[in-house]
Amino acid sequence: MAKVKPFKGIRPPREMVEKVASRPYDVLNSDEARDEAHGNPCSLYHIIKPEIDFEPDTDEHDEKVYGKAVENFNAFQKNGWLVQDDREHYYIYAQTMDGRTQYGIVIAANVEDYMTGRIKKHELTRRDKEEDRMKHVRINNANIEPVFFAFPDNPALENIIKTVTAGEPEYDFVAPDGFGHHFWIVPDELTSAVTDEFSKIPDLYIADGHHRTAAAALVGNEKAQANPAHRGDEEYNYFLAVAFPASHLKIIDYNRVVRDLNGLTKEEFLNKISINFSVEDMGEEIYTPARLHNFSLYLDGRWYSLTARQGTYDDSDPIGCLDVTVSSDLILRDILGITDLRSDKRIDFVGGIRGLGELKRRVDSGEMAVALALYPVSMKQLMDIADSGNIMPPKTTWFEPKLRSGLVIHKLD
Repeated sequence: MAKVKPFKGIRPPREMVEKVASRPYDVLNSDEARDEAHGNPCSLYHIIKPEIDFEPDTDEHDEKVYGKAVENFNAFQKNGWLVQDDREHYYIYAQTMDGRTQYGIVIAANVEDYMTGRIKKHELTRRDKEEDRMKHVRINNANIEPVFFAFPDNPALENIIKTVTAGEPEYDFVAPDGFGHHFWIVPDELTSAVTDEFSKIPDLYIADGHHRTAAAALVGNEKAQANPAHRGDEEYNYFLAVAFPASHLKIIDYNRVVRDLNGLTKEEFLNKISINFSVEDMGEEIYTPARLHNFSLYLDGRWYSLTARQGTYDDSDPIGCLDVTVSSDLILRDILGITDLRSDKRIDFVGGIRGLGELKRRVDSGEMAVALALYPVSMKQLMDIADSGNIMPPKTTWFEPKLRSGLVIHKLD
């Protein structure tokens, strides 16, 4: 069963939150962070991307950059831009995008649950990326940014969310990207109920932030191993997460663009596709995939509907039935000769938040030859794959909105 606890959050004062809060460290580069933080010494980017305080050519993995992170974290607390609550709380964090709001519970998740597989993953992680965030957690002795979890719907927790969010939020603002962020403190009288209800949930699922989750858990485990008096209830046994009921979440599409047709003419390419797909010319208007196993192709100024033929996928196979698998095997690999999605320079990936117009733009510009849009993966598919112990193919899921960093921080002592 999932083991969680409340914690003494380190948070901005209400009047400071919009200046402190930022996008996550891994959704923008150093130059973009430098631009967004310009003129704002309170921006969390000074902690999560501290290379912005050095010359633009500074290596973000330089030891002095990690040192600057902890220097800035301490300064934020000294200046009163971040203040620790005087007692342990759970929190509710809600996000609004396109008129739809999803509500999550901010928890301290258990390191052992991750190490034993009770916190389930669906993506592979890279050790270099893990180590970067591990250094950041170690030197700050804190989880500065939360990870993004999902859990099977629980009526009692849903009722707690409704009760808490009926009151006035602690924070309520719209970020520059247009997404709304809302934050409540769970009252003390509901704390034990939150803990008890999570203890009835068999597993938690990583939705987004696999590298941050691994880094947070591995540092906690390091501390446990290094402490001869380790008991298991120390704060380092937990890390910062926001856990959402699965029904609140919506995965959006994650699409592909390819630089060339692997030496084929347009006609040869479409003929090869028609072996495994029913192909329909949809004209010049943008066509969006309508259902599972239906794809949208943009080529030479025209959109096509591709529907995978019966027998080309197996709906009883959690990986084989994924549209990313069908398209990777039957189009990218067999026709275009792309065998490694992680390393092949001929392919690029476009999150659905940019819209299918971005696919059209990149093909029309001549940068890319063809674009392929996929129907989004469902939360059920994600959880089924995690339950089966399988790993999704690369570039399968895209969650929006991203969690805003800086609303609350978890210290490891």
